[in-house]
Amino acid sequence: MTEITREIIGVGDLNRTIADVLDKYIGNVWVRGEVSNFKAYDSGHWYFSLKDAEGQIRCVMFRGRNAQVGFLPKEGDLVEVSANAGMYVPRGDIQLNVGMLRRAGQGGLYEAFLKLKEKLGSEGLFDEDQKRTLPKHPKAIAVVTSPQAAALKDVLSTLGRRAPHIPITIYPSLVQGVDAPPALIKALTAAYEAANRGEIDVILLVRGGGSIEDLWAFNDEALARVIAASPVPLVSGVGHETDFTIADFVADLRAPTPTGAAELATPDRQAMLQELDTLSQKMTTRLTQRIDRESQRLDQLSMRLSHALPNPDRMREKAEQLRARLNQSWQVRLNVYQQRHHSWASHLELLNPQRTLDRGYAVILDQDGQAVRDPGSLKTGQVLDLHLAQGASQVELAKVGSLAKNASNE
Repeated sequence: MTEITREIIGVGDLNRTIADVLDKYIGNVWVRGEVSNFKAYDSGHWYFSLKDAEGQIRCVMFRGRNAQVGFLPKEGDLVEVSANAGMYVPRGDIQLNVGMLRRAGQGGLYEAFLKLKEKLGSEGLFDEDQKRTLPKHPKAIAVVTSPQAAALKDVLSTLGRRAPHIPITIYPSLVQGVDAPPALIKALTAAYEAANRGEIDVILLVRGGGSIEDLWAFNDEALARVIAASPVPLVSGVGHETDFTIADFVADLRAPTPTGAAELATPDRQAMLQELDTLSQKMTTRLTQRIDRESQRLDQLSMRLSHALPNPDRMREKAEQLRARLNQSWQVRLNVYQQRHHSWASHLELLNPQRTLDRGYAVILDQDGQAVRDPGSLKTGQVLDLHLAQGASQVELAKVGSLAKNASNE
């Protein structure tokens, strides 16, 4: 085949062909190397290179897969990765698409870690909705660790600085070796009994950093189940920030370090004091504003009251006027009554029979006390009462005769 008849392909086609070859003839491989240029993006994906004395290769580990790693790789870490060899076609870069990553030389332990993590995760021991919130102001704190551990000193120092008022109880335990898991379980059980009595409300499970072998006690299944059964919130602060153990996933909260666990479990004393000062200033301001507002309201009410109530001098003047009007009205009414009395007295005087008698008239009454009006009713021997102006007399008629103008028989 000559150069003229040879098929010409594009760069993209060439890169895809190389990618197919890599996938077909290399596929999934385990590669050991040092981590270089590690970057964790906001998307959750990891990008880094693996290198050794003879070369380097680009790697990518997508979100979802790197969540199973258990630690955050850093520059210079010697790791082993299970990856598919491929090519990033747009740039023509050969890269490893990493599916698993572990520290070099720890393959067996790491696989056991992943299996236990998957098992407990499927049982729901890691579910976020099961995690409890730490109390904002704990009453007492329990610390489970080794009395000889440097981590204990750091924890106590941090607790004393941040919250010296909170009592601390230490539950000693081994934190390394084959005897550590049962010792940790025993210490946690004692702490749980105190928690059930209301003596503590937060537990710190802490240990300093070390290799995966040093921290392996915290990957024990029995210990994980005991941690999950804690009656109060439990904070795990095991190893350094890049170290992850099963205890971290089961605990209510993972701290990057033992010191971080102490900081997460306690309020900052200085911050609390500053918050109290701020609240005090706000209360003083609010109280002053309220007093000023109520004082102004009181002044307004006082002004309204002064306008609503009459002046005392005006009230006295008004009372005098009303009293004068009352006296005047009473005097007018009295004069009217007196005039009427005089008028009635005059009428009565005119109608008084005595006045008629005073003018020389007389009244004759029969024995029944009836006035005698008919002269014809008079008879001889009749006894009559005769009333005159000066008094009354009783008379007996000896003789009855009629006047000439009214002639009658004797």
